[in-house]
Amino acid sequence: MKTIFLASKLFTPTESVEKAIVIVEDGRIVEVTSRDQSEVTITGKVVDLGDKILVPGFLDIHIHGNGGHDIMEATPDALAAVERSLAKHGVTSYLPTTVTAAVDRTVDSLQKLADAIEGTHPSWDRSDRAVPLGLHLEGPFISHAKKGVHPPEYIQEPSIELFEKFWNAARGHVKVMTVAPETKNAPAMIADATEKGVCVSLGHSNATCEETEAGIKAGGRHATHTFNAMRTLDHHEPGILGTTLSNSRMTAEIIADGIHVHPDMVRLFVRAKGLDHAVLITDGISATGMGDGRFMLGSFEVEVKGERAEANGVLAGSVLTLDRAVRNVMKFAGCKLQEAVRLATLNPARVIGVSDRKGKIAPGADADFAVLTSSGEVVRTILAGRV
Repeated sequence: MKTIFLASKLFTPTESVEKAIVIVEDGRIVEVTSRDQSEVTITGKVVDLGDKILVPGFLDIHIHGNGGHDIMEATPDALAAVERSLAKHGVTSYLPTTVTAAVDRTVDSLQKLADAIEGTHPSWDRSDRAVPLGLHLEGPFISHAKKGVHPPEYIQEPSIELFEKFWNAARGHVKVMTVAPETKNAPAMIADATEKGVCVSLGHSNATCEETEAGIKAGGRHATHTFNAMRTLDHHEPGILGTTLSNSRMTAEIIADGIHVHPDMVRLFVRAKGLDHAVLITDGISATGMGDGRFMLGSFEVEVKGERAEANGVLAGSVLTLDRAVRNVMKFAGCKLQEAVRLATLNPARVIGVSDRKGKIAPGADADFAVLTSSGEVVRTILAGRV
């Protein structure tokens, strides 16, 4: 049976449609039109969203946990809690993101997360949950100088052999991998991962401009949480940050919580990368939505007070939600709602190569939507056409 969604407006997100009609069947979008152009004559269930705005479901490509659970737990119950919490904030798909840990622990988590992506467990009913589209491997191939809170004892030099071990454990589901391009053997491993279709993201890095360019030449094309865990910008040696901001071929992500990056720098970031290449992420951890306390990030503990998450005085992920990131970028960078939505939908979908079916409202795409107020508050989430 077809379902007909009516909204005062929708963002595709590159276009705006007034008095929108979206017809959905079997979880896919069949038609997108306007009541000014078409009469709703197809019989089916009608969902009238009133004066609200329909946008593509949000996609978070860098998230470590939510709702009290860490991604690397990777149990059905833990992931169910994470995914239900994400859906409450308009996120309909995501990349479970690992953190640097012992090799065996990482391999075990990747195997279990691959099961989740393939839906092999009998409990994988995602009618009310965000869906994992692949994996983001953040660490262990990072710089000791810019490790952040990643445990130094588990950081590894880039190795094609070790990457292959992770790749096989994940059964080919690695979509993004963070790499410090200046580390030994990084270009060779970046090239190998790129050949497999992985988006290599440059980050947790003290790379010079020249070392960053070598990483890009090898296949790197994205930047991990821009400004954070990166060599600082210098007018004589722009480093990885200068290259990230100025290279028109690179996409880049940012944690727009006002804590990891000053609001003025968020504005600079959006102006530098433009609406085509900027991506909003949360870098959220298990503490998200849980209030103050002590929570796990991979194998170590993080303390949360208010909106700050720290381990030994160093920022350790965030408690940001993606809908709040959308509203923040409107406030910090002066983006319109439609522009901000693009940074959390179409742009991340393009980064990981799924924009044919995710991140947009168009015939043939998955019927994953967030329903927003004019100020960007999420009032409803729709997964595969199910409210």
